[in-house]
Amino acid sequence: MSDFETIIYAKQNGKAYITLNRPQALNVYNIRMRDELYEALSAVKDDPEVRVVMLRGAGDRAFCAGADLKEFLTAPPPVNARRARFSRDVWGLFLSIDKPIIAAIHGYCLGSGIEMAMCCDIRLATEDAQFGVPEMGLGIIPAAGGSQTIPRIIGRGHALEMLFSGRWVKAPEALKMKMVNRVLPRAALLPAAEKLADQLCRYETGVLRAVKQAVSRGLELPLAQGLALEARLGYSVISC
Repeated sequence: MSDFETIIYAKQNGKAYITLNRPQALNVYNIRMRDELYEALSAVKDDPEVRVVMLRGAGDRAFCAGADLKEFLTAPPPVNARRARFSRDVWGLFLSIDKPIIAAIHGYCLGSGIEMAMCCDIRLATEDAQFGVPEMGLGIIPAAGGSQTIPRIIGRGHALEMLFSGRWVKAPEALKMKMVNRVLPRAALLPAAEKLADQLCRYETGVLRAVKQAVSRGLELPLAQGLALEARLGYSVISC
């Protein structure tokens, strides 16, 4: 894989680490980061050695403070922009990965940052983390799935309040909303994420995938169909 400018990709002992690496710009998501994330996530998806993925942000101030709107709103001609959007669908790629993805979140997690975090399976946050969806105040709506993923995680009412008002939510409130799984002191964030990743790496890959598939697909099915899906996946794991 080629060297990256806006992310750091590393792999060790079954774990893939993707670090958003624009700390001087609060890890703001730009077109180059989009393309590099697409390349790294594609590698993660297809690499049989990768069992667990960890997503984090470089620097002290932010996981990701949103998107570079100057770049994304100054788009190439519509046909080319549409083609690029569908050929490099980072958000769809996030959701298609059948391996556990852990987000280690600190500082600002806004706009595209919160949308990335919502595509992860488990979210650990620091006590100083802040979450927000500012698009409404800019005259636009979330363009990377925020209006769909956020309500599925925190519920319709909480999601609409965040989307309508643009209000930032601090970590303790995010925990109450179930937006994050745990809130930790800054020094404990990465060790806790590492410990969780190590635990998951000890499980059989097929079992991890089956559990993620059962939950991800099952939530979109009526209960009876979800139970049938669980039974099929359980049988497939036993028969392997």
